[in-house]
Amino acid sequence: MKTMSSEEDKLTVDKAYNEPSVVATPVEAVIARKMVLRTWWIGPVIVAVAWLLRGFSGAWAAAIGVAIVVVNFLVSGELLSRSARVSLKVYHAAALLGFFVRLGFITLSMFIVASLVEIDRPAMGVAAVVAYMVLLSLEAWALMSGERRELEWSR
Repeated sequence: MKTMSSEEDKLTVDKAYNEPSVVATPVEAVIARKMVLRTWWIGPVIVAVAWLLRGFSGAWAAAIGVAIVVVNFLVSGELLSRSARVSLKVYHAAALLGFFVRLGFITLSMFIVASLVEIDRPAMGVAAVVAYMVLLSLEAWALMSGERRELEWSR
């Protein structure tokens, strides 16, 4: 059994951290697209509940909130997939900084929509938070249960 010296370990870690990912599949983009597919059955439920509780304006606002979350997930997946092709350092920076930028995008998008159109702000906000948390939770559950075994990294 061959053991690696600390110098060899350092070279391996440095190589892994500074070189592009060897995974050919854009895993993060695939996961984001799978999350968005769930919106086809989660979105209408959120919009229907908003319609029941707040009427047509609530349903319209909820649909916009869900759409903002969908765009956020797609941008997130693409950003992380592209950054992984550069290096692990860039990937980590994109994950950390991208999270805050995307939260800012969600907030800014909601403020812009609310300033341009008379909209039910509470319905839009609650729908965005609920959609974000439900879609994220369902994807976490799918990953833990092994639903994504077709992706290279999950084997």
